[in-house]
Order: sequence, then C-alpha cells, then structure tokens
Amino acid sequence: MSTIQSQGRPVELGDVQGLVRFGYKHLTEACFLLLQVKDPAAARAWLAQAPVTSAVKTDRLPETALQVALTSEGLRALQVAPDLCEGFAAEFVAGMASDAARARRLGDVGASDPGRWLWGAGERVPHVAVLLYAEPGRLAAWEEEIGAQCAAGFVRIERLSTSGTQLKEPFGFDDGISQPEVDWERERPVRDRDQLEYGNVSCLGEFLLGYPNEYGLYTPRPLLAPQRDPGGLLLRAEDAPDQADVGRNGCYLVLRQLRQDVQGFWRELDRQAGGDADLRERLAAAMVGRTKDGEPLAAPGEPSVAGGAPMPRSKRNEFTYRDDPRGLRCPLGAHIRRANPRNADLPPGGRGLLSRLWRMLGFNSAVLEQDLIASTRFHRLLRRGRKYGDDAARAAAATGSSPGAETGIHFICLAANIKRQFEFVQSAWLIGSKFAGLTESDPLLGHRLPDPGDSATDGFSIPQADGPDRRLSGLPQFVTVLGGAYFFLPGIRALRYLATAR
Repeated sequence: MSTIQSQGRPVELGDVQGLVRFGYKHLTEACFLLLQVKDPAAARAWLAQAPVTSAVKTDRLPETALQVALTSEGLRALQVAPDLCEGFAAEFVAGMASDAARARRLGDVGASDPGRWLWGAGERVPHVAVLLYAEPGRLAAWEEEIGAQCAAGFVRIERLSTSGTQLKEPFGFDDGISQPEVDWERERPVRDRDQLEYGNVSCLGEFLLGYPNEYGLYTPRPLLAPQRDPGGLLLRAEDAPDQADVGRNGCYLVLRQLRQDVQGFWRELDRQAGGDADLRERLAAAMVGRTKDGEPLAAPGEPSVAGGAPMPRSKRNEFTYRDDPRGLRCPLGAHIRRANPRNADLPPGGRGLLSRLWRMLGFNSAVLEQDLIASTRFHRLLRRGRKYGDDAARAAAATGSSPGAETGIHFICLAANIKRQFEFVQSAWLIGSKFAGLTESDPLLGHRLPDPGDSATDGFSIPQADGPDRRLSGLPQFVTVLGGAYFFLPGIRALRYLATAR
C-alpha cells in the first residue's frame, strides 16, 4: 500500500478515496448518482467490491474515477449496527434537512426551504452517492457500467449532471483559486498553539478522521473493540491502538445543489450601476472580492477589472486582508472575505510577549475592530464542487439576451467536523448578518429575509475612503438551494467493513 512517511506515522494513501487529495480536473466529464437501497444484501455486495479510486498517485492519470459516500439513512438501510451509526457526528446522524433550527442556521429558508427541495428531504433523502468522473467521451459508458452493477441493490432517485468546463463559476468569475494546502507530510506540530500569522497549510486531521487536527486533538469517530472486526479490515486508531478505527482515512462530504440566477444577478447589478457597464463590473467584483479573472481586490496594486494583463494564476491566492482592515479595497462583506477571512488567532501587532498579551486581553483599541472574526484555521474546507448547466445559455443570461437554461453549482466540500467547519462557515460567516460588525448577509448566497431581530439583510456595503459607505440595497436572492445532504466518505477499508458489518 502506498504511503507518505512522516516521523514513522504513515498516511495510507491506498485507503483514502482520491477526492480528498485530487480534484480530478483532467476528468472533465462527471455526474453524481444519488441512490437509495432497495435490496440490502445486494447493495452490501456491490459496496464490498465497488471499484473505488484511491489517493495514490500513478504514473498515468486515471481515465475514470469512482467515489462512494453514504448518509446516516444509508447506513441504517444497509443494516449497520445502531451503536456504530450513533458514533458518527451528531450533524451527520441527524441529516442536513433534519429540523427547522438547522435550516435557519444554514439559510435554508424561503425559496430554499427543504420542503421545496428536489432531493435531500422527506422520502427523497439519498442513501448513497456515487460520484463518477471520466475523460472526455468516456462518461456515458462508465456510467452505464456502474449503473448495471448497482441495479440489483439500489434505485436511483436523482442524477446530478455537470458542465464540461469548470474554470469559471456560473456568474462568470474564475473559480477554484483558493484551497487550503493539506499537510499530507504531517509536518505541522501536533499541539494547539497560537498562530500569529495567517498560513494556508492545514493539519491533515482537519479533513481526514483519525489524525490530529489544528487543536492537536483527534476528532471523535466510531471506535470499536477488535472482536467486532474479526476480519481485520479496519486500521487501528492512533490515539487508541487497542481499538478499530471506522473513521480513519474518511471524512464528511457536504453536497448541496445551488441554482444560480445568472440573468437576475447581472440585471440587478446593471440597475445598481444605472446602466454604466464599467461600474457594473466594479460592483460585481466588489461583491465577489475578485475580478472576473480571479484577481483579488485586496492584493497590492490595481486589479484589472476590465482589460489589461491579468495577474498570474499562481499569485492569485497570495494575499491577506491585513493591510485592508476597513475594506477599502475589498469590502468587509465580500463573498471571498466571508468564506475565508485569512486572519490569524490574534489581531495583527508586534511579536513580543507584552504586545501579544495586550491584544489577548483586548487593551489595544486600534485592533479591536479586527478581532470580530474567529480564527480562520479552525474553519477551512476542501471544495470539490462542479458547476452544471449549458455554457452558451449561461453566457446569454449574463448579457441579458436570454434567461438561459437552469445553471448553478453542485457544491461539495470535505471536512472532518461538519459543525465546526461547514456549518460554522455557512451560518456565522456567509448567512450570518453580524459578520465583521455588518448588518448584511453574503451578497451572493444571502436569502435576503430579515434576521431574527427583524433587521434587513438585503444590502451590501462598500466602504469609501472619503465618506460614508456606498450602500447597495434591495438586493434580490441570486442563489437557491435545490437539495442537499451530509455524507460520510469512508476510507476504502472502512467502506468494505461497513458493507459487511452487523
């Protein structure tokens, strides 16, 4: 089995599903099959031998890839022991559409209410997601082959198709630029210590269960007595060597189908700009935090909003907001600033002990306004989503010449802790109307309904150097949730075990 060695503690790449390590960008065709179990025995038989693609790098890139994830409903449908199921995270066990309180926190209200979803709620909660990726021209045959294998054990409730090109998201902005770097070599110290500077490297345990996270701790997951694994399928836990680790090399996968109103987005910006095309582009860039070419507004220099030589793609993630505390270059509420504030554990200041203590105790009034946002390193996500819809129709919608076909993103993120990572980012930073002291929600993802205090959330503030903020008000909803679910993306050994466990 291929491994990465780190101080005598290997990462078993052959046991990790490849999606955790790779985005499969070269496999430009993809679809996601959402299945329900109809015959538990047949379903378990397929899962026990499904051709899952691992995280091992090969000399030749794969022509196809397959990944398998299961919901808690799926584990129960497969007749996995109840106590094992209950050992997973409470959010996963309950499910994304489990209650109205979770829906409010995630912003799944109004048009995005789970009661309106196409899948993911009620009787249309998937049990298994089979993610298929293929080189151009190979997906149809690959899907037909896998579909035939699954037919005896599963019924398909939804097929999520994707677009062939993925460099730009539906609103027309470069996508996939910002991702955390995973510490596959396990070089980060296994202890919790203050980080005084923002860094893009995250502990492996932030994304894979069974490894230390940024707190220097192991995220809880199902651990079993060895006698419950008589075949020795499971690896033993690092933090409890006498127990079999069901979670090791697995993670949670969040899948949400997000419909984007491309025509409505550009029409509203045209209204806000009074028909001024250049201003429309600047307002759009302010809402996103980047230009269409992916140049960050917060980076030094003048971003190329329209025309001019774009910044090299390799440089588009090399910035922080330290030199833009008021949001004069990149507004405080811009989408990318909310999704990744790029801050450290303490507000910026001197590195001396006295300076650090002064900031910890809150005595430095000059940096208090920069201490309103939780430390970024505990809330990172690996994004693996893909857009859907026709590119030509999407372009027509952006120019206003046609409403275009339905388009959006099948949002996928991977994390070891649903609550601390996905749910925190979604509720506190994106949907939350109090981010950085603002009274507005994310300009792209906001549902625009009043917050619990009945304050409006349909605005967007653009700070000005020489006067009050420029305020965009009355923004409509641009993104609607059509479905979603929490999955467990198990290690391959654990997948085989769950297919046989009782």
